[in-house]
Amino acid sequence: MRQNARIARVLRVLELIQSRGRWNAKAMAQELEYSERTIYRDLQVLELAGIPWFFDEHDQCYRVRPDCRFPVLSLTDDELVGQAIATVATKAKGLDIGSGASPTTRKLAAKSAENAQSILADAERLIAIFDLKLVDHSRHQEIFKTVQWAVLKRKQLTGQYESPYESKSVMLRLHPYRLCLVKNAWYVIGRPVDEKEPRTYRVARFKTLRMLDQPADVPEDFDLRRYFGNAWAVYRGEKTYDIEIWFTPEASKIVTETLWHDTQKIVKQKDGSVILQFRIDGLEEITHWVLSWTGKAKVLQPKELCDLVVGKLRRALELHV
Repeated sequence: MRQNARIARVLRVLELIQSRGRWNAKAMAQELEYSERTIYRDLQVLELAGIPWFFDEHDQCYRVRPDCRFPVLSLTDDELVGQAIATVATKAKGLDIGSGASPTTRKLAAKSAENAQSILADAERLIAIFDLKLVDHSRHQEIFKTVQWAVLKRKQLTGQYESPYESKSVMLRLHPYRLCLVKNAWYVIGRPVDEKEPRTYRVARFKTLRMLDQPADVPEDFDLRRYFGNAWAVYRGEKTYDIEIWFTPEASKIVTETLWHDTQKIVKQKDGSVILQFRIDGLEEITHWVLSWTGKAKVLQPKELCDLVVGKLRRALELHV
C-alpha cells in the first residue's frame, strides 16, 4: 500500500510539471501536502525513470522537455467508443471542417491491442450521424482552419465578409474571441478593431481571410454564454420577452421531445395539448421557428410575436395566391 501511494504521488508530481502551471518544489509540496524533501526525492525517481524534466530558470518552475513523448495510455472500452463516435461526427456533412479525429483513431488502433482495434473499427462502422442539415462548409476548409488557428494562437484576422443583409461586402479586421457551432452553422465571435463590442460572423460568409501576426486582444473574462444571453439561436435582441406558445395535442408529443432552449418550460393541458414557455432576447429568430409549426401552434404571448407571425403568414399567402 505504501508503494502504491508513493507511485501515485510520483505520478501526481509528473502531472503537475507537465501542466501549464508554474510548479516549483515549494508549490508542489503545498499542493500535495508533503515536504519539499519528499518532492525532490520524487523528482529523482522521475529522472531515474527516464523522464527528461528540467528547471526553467525564466519561469522558476519545473518542466518536462517539450519533445518528450509518452506511450499511448490504456483506454477503457467506453473511452474507445467515445473516440470512435468523435471520428464519425467529424466526418458528417457540416462537421467535416478539418481532418477531424480520424488520424488520432488510426494511431490509437495501430498501437492498441486486438480488442481495442476491434472496438474502434466496429463502433466507427456501426454508428452513424446522418442528415444533420448543417451549413455546407466543404468549400471553406482553409477559411475555417484560419479562424481555428487564429483563435488558438490569439492572433488578429482580416478578410472580406459578405452578408445577405448588406448591399456590398466589407473588409474586416477582427480580434477573434471564440469559434462555435450554433444551431446549424459555425460562427466566429470577434471584435472589429475599430469597435468596442464583439459581434457574430458566420464563417461561410467570409470570401477571403488571413491571420495577421499582430496579437488579438481577448478579454480573459469573456463568457460565451453571457454574450449570447437568451438569444433563440445566434443573434441576441435588445429586448427580453416572456414567450408562451400553445401546441395542439397532435403536436405536443413531438414538440416536447426536444429541448429547444435553455429556458424552456412545459405546461401540460388536460386535453393533451401543451404550452411551451421561453424567456427570449429578441423575436426575429423564434418567429421562423413558430412558422415551422404552422397549423399546430398558436402564440399566446407576447402580442409582438403574434403580430410578426401573422404578418409573415399574410406575406406567404400573397406569394401563393
